[in-house]
Amino acid sequence: MGKAHPPELKKCMDKKLLLKLNGGRYVQGILWGSDPFMTLVIGEPVEMATGGQQNNTGLVAIRGDIMLSQSWNQYKQWLCSSAIQ
Repeated sequence: MGKAHPPELKKCMDKKLLLKLNGGRYVQGILWGSDPFMTLVIGEPVEMATGGQQNNTGLVAIRGDIMLSQSWNQYKQWLCSSAIQ
């Protein structure tokens, strides 16, 4: 059995992310850090609630096991999108 490779998040550092979480939740913010377990530290986060409501929540850490997908946007084009397995 081979070694597991950590996700390539260095290219996403200091970029705006859109995270899809379990329970139909979305969070948008700037990736400030991560760890080998896919815990992400998000700065300037905004929770996209149902009904179009947006909640500014302050600095958050999101565990990797509740993320369904992540994307980052640069120059209004989606450049990387990956499913978290």
